[in-house]
Amino acid sequence: MNTSSFIAGRYFRSKKKRNFITVLSIISMVGVAVGTIALVVVMSVFNGLEDLIRSLFASFDAELKVEPAQGKSFLAPREWLSEIERIEGVEVLTEVIEDNALFEHDGNQLVAKIKGVSDNFLDQGRFSKGYFWGDTTLGTPIRPGAILGRGVGFFLSIHLGEVNSTLKVFYPKAPRSAASIDPSQLYASAQLEPRAFFSIEQQFDDEYVIAPLDFTRDLLNYGEKRTALEIKVKEGYSIGSVQERLKSHLGPDFLVKNADEQHAGLLRTVKLEKLFVFLTLTFILAIASFNIFFSLSMLAIEKKKDIAVLKAMGAPDRMIRGIFLKQGAMIALSGALIGLILGYLLVLAQDTFGLVSLGISSAVVDAYPVRIVWTDFVWISVSVISITLLASWRPAIIASQVDTVREL
Repeated sequence: MNTSSFIAGRYFRSKKKRNFITVLSIISMVGVAVGTIALVVVMSVFNGLEDLIRSLFASFDAELKVEPAQGKSFLAPREWLSEIERIEGVEVLTEVIEDNALFEHDGNQLVAKIKGVSDNFLDQGRFSKGYFWGDTTLGTPIRPGAILGRGVGFFLSIHLGEVNSTLKVFYPKAPRSAASIDPSQLYASAQLEPRAFFSIEQQFDDEYVIAPLDFTRDLLNYGEKRTALEIKVKEGYSIGSVQERLKSHLGPDFLVKNADEQHAGLLRTVKLEKLFVFLTLTFILAIASFNIFFSLSMLAIEKKKDIAVLKAMGAPDRMIRGIFLKQGAMIALSGALIGLILGYLLVLAQDTFGLVSLGISSAVVDAYPVRIVWTDFVWISVSVISITLLASWRPAIIASQVDTVREL
C-alpha cells in the first residue's frame, strides 16, 4: 500500500510538472505571437506615415527640382530654359522665384514666403492631396491673384468672399542713396488679390503664398534670375533617368533633387524612428522570450533520465543540444507564424475599414495609414528566430551535460 501510494504520488507530481511545462511553452508561444503582431502593426503604421508624407509633399513639391549648388539664385535666360525643356522626359518646366516678404491685410501683418511661379504651375498636378478651395488661377496681369496657405489666410483674417479684398506685399530693397531718409525707398510694395486657400501640411500652410511669376519678379527685382526650376516628368519615363540627364546637362553648378531628396531630413527622421521602435519592440520580445528559457530549462530537468538513457545508447552531446534547440525553434516558428498572419490580417482590416481613427477632424486622412512591406516580415522573422535560439541555447547546453552514471 505504501509502495502504491508512493508510485501514485510520484506519477501525479510528474504529470503536474509536465502540464506546467506545457502551459509555460504555450505562454511562450503566445508571447512570441503577440510581440510579432506588435512589430508587424507598428512597422506597417510607420510605412503608411512615410507614404502619407510623400503624397502630401508631392501635392506641393515638384517631381524634380533644380537649385543652385551655391547661393540662392541663378540666371535663367530663355534660350537656356528652352534647352532644358528639350531634354528627353521633361514634360513641364516651371520657373520659380521664392523669397521672404511682409504681407499685410486689414491691419494684420505676417512675414511669409512668396513663391512666384509661371502659369503652368498648376499643370503639374498640384494640390491633388489635402484641401483646396477657391479659384484655380493666379489672376490676370492687371489683377494678379494669390493662392494662400490656410494658416497664412487665418492669421491675416482673409475672407475669399470679401469684395475688393487686397493683400499688400512689401519687400526690402537697397535705397538709391545712403543718406536718404525716405521710407518709400527702403522697400518695394504691390498688391495681390486673394483667390484661393490650400491646406496640405502645416509647414506649407503657415508659410507660403503662391503668386504669378511676373508679379514676383518685378516686386523682388529679380530680372532673369530664378531661385529654382520645377520639372514634371513625362508619363512613361523614369524620374531617376530624367534626373541623371538633367545632372549631366546642368553640370556641378546645380543640384537636381527628386521628391525624397527635397525633404531628406524629415524622411530620414521617420526611418530612424521606425528603426528605434523596431529595436525597442525587439528588446521587449527578447524579455518575453525568457519564458522559453524557463520552459526548456524545466524540460531539461524533467527529462534528465531520458537524456541519460539516450546518451547511454550512444547519442552524442550535439544530438541532445539539437533536440532542445529544435524545441525552442518550434515554439518560435509557431508563435512567429501565428503573429505574422494575425498581424497581416489586422493591418489589412485597418487599411480596409479604418478601425483606429486619428481622432482629428481636420486631418487629411481619417484613420492611421498603413502599408505592408514584405521585407519587414523577413526582418521580423529573423529577429524572432534569433532571439528564440539564443534563449534556447543555455537549456540545450544544460541538457547535453547530464551525467549518465549519476542519473542511471
